[in-house]
Amino acid sequence: MQLSKTIAGDEHAVMILDQAGWHGANDLIVPANITLVPLPAYSPQLNPVERLYLKERFLSHRLLDDYDAIADAACDAWNRLTAELGRIKTLCSYPWIPQVNT
Repeated sequence: MQLSKTIAGDEHAVMILDQAGWHGANDLIVPANITLVPLPAYSPQLNPVERLYLKERFLSHRLLDDYDAIADAACDAWNRLTAELGRIKTLCSYPWIPQVNT
């Protein structure tokens, strides 16, 4: 709902979601100025970031005390991953990306 309030009256937002169970709650109310578009199941080529494995490599099997600890762990994981820029480019490159990234 908060995101909806930031969208100008003549604009419309489209949010692309993977098929995670929590993205499809039956009681979810989507504002009229937002459209949710689910990706097809098992389509990593449409969601290249899935191939980065942040959760598996840096964030799994951990219990964190509070929000700040979660934010710190996520930032640390991202910083460790971005240090491997070549790996990111390799994992997330698909031939169709340059064609739509104009």
